[in-house]
Amino acid sequence: MKIKRNYPQVVISKKAEKRQEKKHPWVYDNEILSYEPYENGDIVDVVSESGKYYGSGFINENSVIRVRILSRNANDVFDEAFYERRLRHAIEYRKTVMKDDFSCCRLIFGEADMFSGLTVDRFNDLLVAQVNSLGMEKIKDLLFHKLIELLNEEGDEIKGIYERNDSNLREKEGLVQYKGYYPLRNMEIPSYTHTIICENGIEYEVDVENGQKTGFFLDQKYNRLAVARLAENMRVLDCFTHTGSFGLNAANGKAKRVVSVDISSSAIEMAKKNADRNQLDVEYVVADVFEYLENMKKNEFDLIILDPPAFTKSKKTVNNAYEGYKKINLAAMRKLPRGGYLATCSCSHFMENYLFVRMLKEAAHEANVDLRLIEERRQCCDHPILWNVPETEYLKFYIFQIC
Repeated sequence: MKIKRNYPQVVISKKAEKRQEKKHPWVYDNEILSYEPYENGDIVDVVSESGKYYGSGFINENSVIRVRILSRNANDVFDEAFYERRLRHAIEYRKTVMKDDFSCCRLIFGEADMFSGLTVDRFNDLLVAQVNSLGMEKIKDLLFHKLIELLNEEGDEIKGIYERNDSNLREKEGLVQYKGYYPLRNMEIPSYTHTIICENGIEYEVDVENGQKTGFFLDQKYNRLAVARLAENMRVLDCFTHTGSFGLNAANGKAKRVVSVDISSSAIEMAKKNADRNQLDVEYVVADVFEYLENMKKNEFDLIILDPPAFTKSKKTVNNAYEGYKKINLAAMRKLPRGGYLATCSCSHFMENYLFVRMLKEAAHEANVDLRLIEERRQCCDHPILWNVPETEYLKFYIFQIC
């Protein structure tokens, strides 16, 4: 028996109904036909013109994503027990799939965990959160304290939650940008914003205050391990190295030589510190990767790793991104020897997999090489992909042999 609904109703268009039938968690502003009075950040019921219930979620008139579906169960009550159950599911999933890596992983991955607009990463005893939706902003105090409580139950002491709310996405929700420790009840605010993590047997210094995103990219964890397994006795070029992770994994995998390149001098300095910390031998170069690839000698490296930043963050710039990806992959293919190896990826959702594959095929044709697929991978399993939510699938990672 369904409970009596006391939430304002939002009536959606036929177009929106088609996506809701596929259980997509967003309703856009131009898909709403009518609505009952509400306040921004309220929970509303999403229904068809005939009254069919599709779900309940947070509404925000400041956002193009007008409603973010939280639940499709008409019997759900959005109380503390509901959110505790949802958080517990997310934690149990990470414990199951991450095993010994649970101390350093993504705990909450937005839509994939049905917390639309919320990201929480764990770096040992620190949590780093990004709150990019008004609905999550309004309940974050409950969520943060409950997260601490649930992790304490696991015997994991958390010292603080650092908010990296410096994303432009917040402005699209009518929220201000800022960063800093969240004041948790009965807990002192940590005096530090740097911590040390261990991933694949390699230690990294993570700056949760000033590092990119939440301080460290956790999504390539096992892709780096795949490179480490391949790199033994190879000459390796790590492009767009950032904090050095792929190059360090290659060095730890007993590569003969590792050169890591990035245009950011500050990133290279951090990468050097990480290499010194782990006593790994890596050569670092501050340079534009496009120019470096064009100017390097052919057959200088046996394995080239391409891990660029997202070349596109919208559909409007996909064509330009396509050409950028093609340029670096074509250059790498031309510089590698026959029998050499290429690890290449894209972290942009808008550069969909079929486009990335088409680009690679075009680059291979122009380079007059064949690609022998070794592995096709995605983001780490702590960043789960929901097949009904294409936006949760963003990272494409391929390893080829050049033939």
